[in-house]
Amino acid sequence: MITREKEPPNLEMPFGALESFVTPTELFYVRCHFPIPKINEREWRLKVEGKVGRPFELTLDELREMPAHTILATLECAGNSRVFLVPKVKGVQWELGAVGNAEWTGVRLRDVLERAQISDNAHEIIFEGADNGTIAELPRPAGKVNFARSVPVEKAMDDVLLAFAMNGEPLAGAHGFPLRAVVPGWYGMASVKWLHRLIVTDQPFNGYYQSIDYAYWKRDENGPVLVPLAEMQVKAEIARPGNNEVISANSKYDVRGAAWTAAAVVTKVEISCDGGKSWSEATLNGDATENAWRLWEFEWKARAPGNYTLMARATDSRGRVQSMERNADAGTYMISHCLPIEVEAR
Repeated sequence: MITREKEPPNLEMPFGALESFVTPTELFYVRCHFPIPKINEREWRLKVEGKVGRPFELTLDELREMPAHTILATLECAGNSRVFLVPKVKGVQWELGAVGNAEWTGVRLRDVLERAQISDNAHEIIFEGADNGTIAELPRPAGKVNFARSVPVEKAMDDVLLAFAMNGEPLAGAHGFPLRAVVPGWYGMASVKWLHRLIVTDQPFNGYYQSIDYAYWKRDENGPVLVPLAEMQVKAEIARPGNNEVISANSKYDVRGAAWTAAAVVTKVEISCDGGKSWSEATLNGDATENAWRLWEFEWKARAPGNYTLMARATDSRGRVQSMERNADAGTYMISHCLPIEVEAR
């Protein structure tokens, strides 16, 4: 793993190590805002409260006794590929590997909410993690805060999972032990780790990581409005060759990578070896799974020595095509345009 920060730990998968549809747990990226909390499983409880008719608490054993479900879901850090932005911007300098696809097992959030008898006026569900600390940058609240995000009730009752296992094993500490939310199709900040509280609210949640951080400018007829990040954008990334790799001219090279999207499946990946002037279709591997990435490959031969700029471009089943241009209103997040991979052939 590539260490981007030691404390708290922020670790990136070397994207060139991409081999399998399911990312091994030891290669799955780690994103922490505060130190990893030390949680005693026997003392831990999931509290369900707020606009509910029946607030209650659940132990981990009680959660495991509920009907279990397993899903495949790709999680991408909202700042993945930030290193490609010019000029350099603040934030963890992720390259391509702050993304992974895993098998998650747990209980459906809607099963928990139905037991709590949520209000007819419920608007959002707030996920609060046990991780907390002081925020360094202004504007900020005073003292310590817990990491928290919310999802609309409609999303909560649709496909959100409260996961206690990853790739068939109990969650590791770095991945949210004992419980984390998994919000399919949304950027990773929504899949709150070390989950210890669900709060049903009848108002929009405007916590720090919902409004000051992890937000972007969205334009409408009234002008730009700051809104929380949510769905991942359609995106393809090249795993091999790596940026600035030297390859052999006049030899076949198997270009490989992955592509993903939200609430849809990837239907096409195209490759350009001349900086976007021309495109050829890559081969998609495996079956399409909604909210999970798709691996792809493309056979290429650099017919002459020289420098080449490779790009990948994805299209999904909703007709969305990966953009060639960076959306400046996204700030330091949602880096989903076609990324240039520079290669030298000798």
